[in-house]
Amino acid sequence: MDMKSFLKRPTGIAAAAAFAVAAPAAMLAVPAAPVAAQASKLDGAVAALRGISTMRADFTQTDRKGQRIGGVMTLKRPGKIRFEYEKGVPLLVVSNGKSLTLVDYEVNQVQRWPISNSPLGALLDPNRDVKKYGKLIPTSDPNVMSVEVRDPKKPEFGVITLIFTKDSGAPGGWELTNWVALDAQNNRTTVRLRNQRYGVSVSDSAFTYEDPRRSSRRKR
Repeated sequence: MDMKSFLKRPTGIAAAAAFAVAAPAAMLAVPAAPVAAQASKLDGAVAALRGISTMRADFTQTDRKGQRIGGVMTLKRPGKIRFEYEKGVPLLVVSNGKSLTLVDYEVNQVQRWPISNSPLGALLDPNRDVKKYGKLIPTSDPNVMSVEVRDPKKPEFGVITLIFTKDSGAPGGWELTNWVALDAQNNRTTVRLRNQRYGVSVSDSAFTYEDPRRSSRRKR
C-alpha cells in the first residue's frame, strides 16, 4: 500500500509520520514585533527545546478531516521520539535519532524517512537550527509564542509551527504545548500536548519497535 492509499484509511489520520499542519487563525492579523524582540523570543524557543533532555506527554492528534486519536509521546534528545497510539490504533511512529519510522501493524508495513526530511526535524534534528530557519508568527497573547520553521531551499520538507506558552517550570521558561504542520502535499495535522513530564528516565530501547514483516514471515 502506498502513502496516498494509507492516508485514506480511517486510522491514517493524515500522514502520521509527516505531521503536517497550519497556523490557527488566532495567530494571524497581529502586528509584527520589532526585530530585537523577535530575536529575543527565538532565543527563548531555542532554550526551551535545548533544555528538554527527556519528556513524556499525552497527545491528541487531529488530521485535516477532524479525525482525532490520542496516545503517549516520549521524547529524548537528540533526535529520538515515540508516538504510542491508543488501544485499537495499529500504528506506531518512532525515531531512533536518524530516521523517522511509521509502522502499520494492520497491513504489516514499515516506512522510513530521514528525520531531516520531515517537518518534525525542527523538533528532532540537532542540525535544524530553529533560530536560523524559524520566524515568529505574531500572537495576541504575550504569554504565547509561535515559531514557524521552514527551509526555503527545501520546501519538500514541509513547515511546522511550534507553539509555546510561558511557564516558569518548563525548560527555558516556555512549555511546548502543540504544533501545527503542513507537508509538501498540503496534508494537515495538529498535535496537542498535555501532562508534560520533564527529565523522566527513558531507555534507548523505547525507540525500537517490533518489525511486523518479520512476525508475518514467521507465521507463514
